[in-house]
Amino acid sequence: MPSTIRAMLEEQEAQSLHPRAAFSRETRGRDRPDAEDDMRPAFQRDRDRILHSKSFRRLMGKTQVFLAPRGDHYRNRLTHTLEVAQVGRSIARALRLNEMLVEAMVMGHDLGHTPFGHAGERVLNGVVPRGFHHVQQSVRVVEVLEKDGEGLNLTVEVRDGILRHSKGRGQVLMAGGAKALTLEAEIVRLADIVAYVNHDLDDAVRGGLLRGDEVPRAIASVLGDRHSVRLHTLVGDVIRSSDIDGGGHIAMSGEVHVALLALRDFLYARVYENPVVQDEFKKAQHILEDLHRWCLEDGERLRARFGVVPRPGEDLPRAVADFLSGMTDRFAMETWEKVFVPRPWAIV
Repeated sequence: MPSTIRAMLEEQEAQSLHPRAAFSRETRGRDRPDAEDDMRPAFQRDRDRILHSKSFRRLMGKTQVFLAPRGDHYRNRLTHTLEVAQVGRSIARALRLNEMLVEAMVMGHDLGHTPFGHAGERVLNGVVPRGFHHVQQSVRVVEVLEKDGEGLNLTVEVRDGILRHSKGRGQVLMAGGAKALTLEAEIVRLADIVAYVNHDLDDAVRGGLLRGDEVPRAIASVLGDRHSVRLHTLVGDVIRSSDIDGGGHIAMSGEVHVALLALRDFLYARVYENPVVQDEFKKAQHILEDLHRWCLEDGERLRARFGVVPRPGEDLPRAVADFLSGMTDRFAMETWEKVFVPRPWAIV
């Protein structure tokens, strides 16, 4: 009989998961010694640590596609994260891989995202020394910035999944030279795009940028013409195409993979690069550019006004990048207004 609830859950993993799954009790460990919990396996603790972090809560106020939307039903970075988790766990469960590890990776994958989505990221990448990418910033958040500079001390596997989730526009599937430590990280990589192409399309229809029947027939005939049908097609295809018994990677069939990439290209053309959307993001980019310049002008003023100081051994530009990337959309706009918009003079 297992001596703790954690040991019981670890034994359940050993009995039920695929031999190629990442087992909690076989984790590669953490950077700092950390006594085991008597109730929760390692990856569950990581999931919980992320879930209770300030950075995770701030995702609610960060753009997914539409800038600070006033409607209640548009996605933000938090709802995106939850939808990626649902897709990832569905795949992991069917393949008998570690659902909790997948969920922990997903919960942390966008913690380093800037305000104003990828438009904000492009601004910081252009002004931060050595560039800026939300993936590296997400890892920095969990390793360095959270818990007032202590970091969350997550397992190696979870941090690797956060680091490996980004794809760019050219590559979705991992091949023989993949660097991810686990199959669970490969699931997260695919679950991210499966989730966002579907919910971004849904939001674009809701926002009046296009009609659902405008999706090219070549795409709809493969993936389906409704949100639920597309998700069912994509998740099912990943499950059927991934030959993990034979030592393969998490995969998709050629036809579905091509249709998925075509849907993403369609969204770039009609939504992400739509002039109406881009005009608003250009305004938002000016906000970050102004704030970045103001923050660097006077480090003492920045400390007095917002309590921002460089960490030991780091410089002011690094502290400013951390400060700006952690902002929500609304906080960035309010901060810009406080800094740059004059207040009417009042005699008390």
